[in-house]
Amino acid sequence: MMRALPVMASVVLLAGAGGCRRQPDSDATRWESLPPVDARDLRPLDVFQRIEDPAQRSRALFLETSRVYLHPRCSNCHPDGDSPYQDSGETLHNPPVTRGPEDKGVVGMECAGCHQEKNLELARVPGAPNWHVAPRSMSWVGKSPRELCEQLKDSKRNGGKTLEQLVEHNAHDELVAWGWAPGSGRQPAPGTQAQFGALVAAWVATGAQCPSEEARP
Repeated sequence: MMRALPVMASVVLLAGAGGCRRQPDSDATRWESLPPVDARDLRPLDVFQRIEDPAQRSRALFLETSRVYLHPRCSNCHPDGDSPYQDSGETLHNPPVTRGPEDKGVVGMECAGCHQEKNLELARVPGAPNWHVAPRSMSWVGKSPRELCEQLKDSKRNGGKTLEQLVEHNAHDELVAWGWAPGSGRQPAPGTQAQFGALVAAWVATGAQCPSEEARP
């Protein structure tokens, strides 16, 4: 009997290990089951209809929109500090700038002093109407899709917008539109603003569900 104990203990340990095995994340699995897409594009809205459960479809829709939200053309101006980023999102704004009291720079270094209503191609200075850095409460650099989703649903952290206003902002705002026309030498956000707006609207229409913490696009 004494010689059988180690074997029994091994069986118990193996069973315990099997019980602790991490299960695949269902949100990521659903999203990955969709047709592949080029990094420069967004999946068309109709492909999400194959996900029958509205809540699961909503989570998959948000993962798709997060490819825009977390793209450098969008996230660079939603910094986690007082200075925006540039290029691929790994470099702070050069020359050094700070957000200032109204998120439009400080006296002598206002955003509008360099950034005009449109891109200045010869000077390689990007531009669009109402150029500014997002408020500190709207920072999403380094956040997971779930963290960003929860933030966007919170009016205290999304610029005071309702979900309906969020849809309108993403679909038609001129500064948002710059993300798809950033000028030469800058990679645009994937897809188009019209596609992005439609995906955001569909996410809201299906309940604005947030993906699991582990899910990534």
